[in-house]
Amino acid sequence: MTTIQNSQGTVAQDDKLPLHRKITYSFTDMSGNLLYCIISSYLLYFFTEVFGLSVGVAGILLLIARFFDALDAPIWGIIIDHTHSKYGQSRPWFLWMSFPFAIFVWLLFTTPNLSGTAKVVYAGVMYILAGISYTGMSTPITSVLPNLTSNSEDRTIANSFRMVGGNIGNFFAITFILPLANYLGGSNKQRGWSLAVLIYAIVAIILLLIAFADMREKNIEHEKVIPLKQSFKAAKCNWPWVLIVLANVIYWTGFMSRNSTLAYYFQYNMNNQSLISVFNGFTIIQVIGMASVPIIVKLFKKWGTTVLGLILACIGQLLMALVGKNVDAMLVGWCIACIGSGIACTMFFAMVGDTVDYGEWKNGIRASGFLTAIGSSFCIKMGSGFGSFIPSIIMKMFNYVPDHAQTAGSLAAIKFSFIWLPIIIFIINIIPLLMYKKYEEHEPIVQADLTKRRTSQKFSVNE
Repeated sequence: MTTIQNSQGTVAQDDKLPLHRKITYSFTDMSGNLLYCIISSYLLYFFTEVFGLSVGVAGILLLIARFFDALDAPIWGIIIDHTHSKYGQSRPWFLWMSFPFAIFVWLLFTTPNLSGTAKVVYAGVMYILAGISYTGMSTPITSVLPNLTSNSEDRTIANSFRMVGGNIGNFFAITFILPLANYLGGSNKQRGWSLAVLIYAIVAIILLLIAFADMREKNIEHEKVIPLKQSFKAAKCNWPWVLIVLANVIYWTGFMSRNSTLAYYFQYNMNNQSLISVFNGFTIIQVIGMASVPIIVKLFKKWGTTVLGLILACIGQLLMALVGKNVDAMLVGWCIACIGSGIACTMFFAMVGDTVDYGEWKNGIRASGFLTAIGSSFCIKMGSGFGSFIPSIIMKMFNYVPDHAQTAGSLAAIKFSFIWLPIIIFIINIIPLLMYKKYEEHEPIVQADLTKRRTSQKFSVNE
């Protein structure tokens, strides 16, 4: 890598990622979403309609399991920061966690011949194990990015590739898993889901192994081990990181409240289960928002681009609320909402990578694994837990009963959870982003100072 300092003190870096590596980098999130999005979009539905749990038990189980599961995110971050293998720091975990991740997700959607408490325990244990293995696989996706290139613009582009790949995985997961499970299982829903998820698990393993084979890491100090205490110190006074963590938890709460209730809304409120796959299929339009991020960022900066995405998501949700049962108009609103949420989701992952640089600049410690683990995996899990739990409680309060005709009250609860709850949460989501604005404006100074430090350290070592 060559670094050139100009007269204004800014830094130009020739540290570009080749196109093929951006593509294979996208395979990591494609693989993760191929399985994880089945969990995020269908697990509450699977537990109540296929596995055989009540909505109240399922909701509480999802929240409790998510809470304990989320605690592993900083642990995985610390593990990655202490990883020094011949393959790199973050990269080897795509190899090591590919099989456990795929196997535990498959077992989660496999219904054992159990009943009562034993069945609930099985569901909880498999959910936690699937979540832990997902964190072990997904945390390196974010933590590896600062080590692939130190060029901020190239990170944003690579992150857009990642998000597009993740969206493709999401598309195949939520669009075809239900029809495939129905086809493979026929009248036996439990067998169908197990076989369908097994097929997806095999594909996910292949994608992760390809990504691992092509990836290379830079900017890692192999001889330096970051002590546990130092990992926590990297977060001290790292206010942009705190804001992004808070905003990302809020985002995933809103996003999951929408996704986890989509199947219920179209099955019961719209009386058309086939629309579940149709609307889930149209989430692929998120690619438009994700792919446009590098262009939009130049106009509105990162924080502004994220706010724009959240506003679009609210507009789309509001349109669905206003058009009643007009499916075509609902589809337009859904597409707008998906484009908006796709933009916002992309930006959170990009911004948490920048907070690693701020932590190094502020505290002299580059704990990329620890900071990005909490800023990504922890946020996804906590937000997903709240986003599934809150709708389940609302539905239970209004007497939702699985696989039965619903009362007017339960139908209203499903609609509120699918339409209005995400709008409320996304509006709240804007507040921490407005506070983040001043830290983004400070990034050029951070990058310039870090480059000077690294250059000075290299000179000192050479001397």
